[in-house]
Amino acid sequence: MASSAPISDPSAPVGGPPAGGSGSLRERLTIPVLAFGGTLMAVMQTVVVPLLPDLPRLTGAAPGTVSWMVTATLLSGAVLTPVLGRAGDMYGKRGVLLAALGLMTLGSVTCALTSDIRVLIAARTLQGAATAVVPLSISILRDELPPERRGSAVALMSSTVGIGAALGLPAAALIVQFTNWHVMFWVTSALGASGVALIRWAVPESPVRSPGRFDVAGALGLAVGLICLLLGVSQGGQWGWGSPRITGLFLAAAVVLGLWCRQQLRARQPLVDLRLVSRPKVGLSHAAALLTGFAFYANTLVTAQLVQAPEATGYGLGLTIVQTGLVLLPSGIIMLLFSPLSARISAARGPRVTLALGTAVIAAGYAVRVADSHQLWMIMVGAAVVATGTTLAYSALPSLILHAVPAEQTASANGVNVLMRTIGQAVSSAAVAAVLVRHTSPVGGIPVPTLHGYLMAFSIAGTVALAASAVALTIPGDRSSDGGRRTRGGTRSARDGVKEGA
Repeated sequence: MASSAPISDPSAPVGGPPAGGSGSLRERLTIPVLAFGGTLMAVMQTVVVPLLPDLPRLTGAAPGTVSWMVTATLLSGAVLTPVLGRAGDMYGKRGVLLAALGLMTLGSVTCALTSDIRVLIAARTLQGAATAVVPLSISILRDELPPERRGSAVALMSSTVGIGAALGLPAAALIVQFTNWHVMFWVTSALGASGVALIRWAVPESPVRSPGRFDVAGALGLAVGLICLLLGVSQGGQWGWGSPRITGLFLAAAVVLGLWCRQQLRARQPLVDLRLVSRPKVGLSHAAALLTGFAFYANTLVTAQLVQAPEATGYGLGLTIVQTGLVLLPSGIIMLLFSPLSARISAARGPRVTLALGTAVIAAGYAVRVADSHQLWMIMVGAAVVATGTTLAYSALPSLILHAVPAEQTASANGVNVLMRTIGQAVSSAAVAAVLVRHTSPVGGIPVPTLHGYLMAFSIAGTVALAASAVALTIPGDRSSDGGRRTRGGTRSARDGVKEGA
């Protein structure tokens, strides 16, 4: 399938600053503003966590229904990320980025105004659109920044996922503990509105476009297939892995996604270029993203539960949710501090080496967790090592994609990469839940996971991290640090990008 040539503005600066002057305030704030948007996205995903134990009482809903406050965001984010990425490539990344943050803000306002669980779930579904913020922002950075600035900016943008998650949990816990729970959503609404205003002011519209007609059939097929797949993965523990509903969902996912792949291969302008995905550099990067997402997510899930376990278990520390957030806070700071290191390693050795190193460090962090998960300082050290490896790995993944695809497909390709991480996180959540449910013992008449269950979860995550490292080493090497030559219009040609992905 021939790639459409990108549309660009001949007057746009070639890899230079946005219009408005070389040293303009807007130019200097473009990267921080985009990073602020990525941090908001991650905060949005985590702020609801402190509320989950109390939401059944606050809303009058069953615990199983309340869990959809998380599930709905996961599903909509997985579906909308590749769709919005493709829309950004076609119609303008800045406009789609504003729409995604706008939906997130609208969802926050809606949550602040209601206690009806049905409306809350619908609002959280809207907020899932914000998952596309990071791939869209990375694509804008590729189009707007010169090569010497691009690596560090992309590394920082990737790190916002962990930074926001680490900051959001303790902040939300403090708000929930000392104020009305609706205040938390008013705060995120104000932050979201600020993000929209800042992006409108500081971020230029990328001149790179991929013209054509949007693949509506492909978007619908992908949505149905992913909903069936992720719904089965996320609800398997509650509904029973062998239940007719879960079996039916997995069968439906296999059939729908199979038909979707066939439709994408036949479409003239597909939603996802599967021929590009089939190239080793792109396909193996997506496989590594899935495994890395699995390994990373287990750290947050298990650490939060472990330190909050009652002291009567013999291993638990009995921490409150606020204290738990503070335990996880150093991990976010580490991700912020280590993102420049990731960029330097990628510039010197290539992003695949950074990815392999990062996932190996994640595995080492889990080895620390298996060795000692009794003392708080050792728990924090192990979590910090995992966070360090996650910073290296997550910063390298978009760089691999940037080096492997044409400029006019950057947002959609990075959207698929984020989708693979999301699927990995969903599978990680289901796997951790299954392990902990299987290994429990009664404490005060209540079944509580055993330390052996937690250590087994750490071992599984560490093994998956080693598998991700092995996959990273099989990715074809980089031909250059930039991943492509620039044309007169300030963009890489589709032909150059495809050659690099071969």
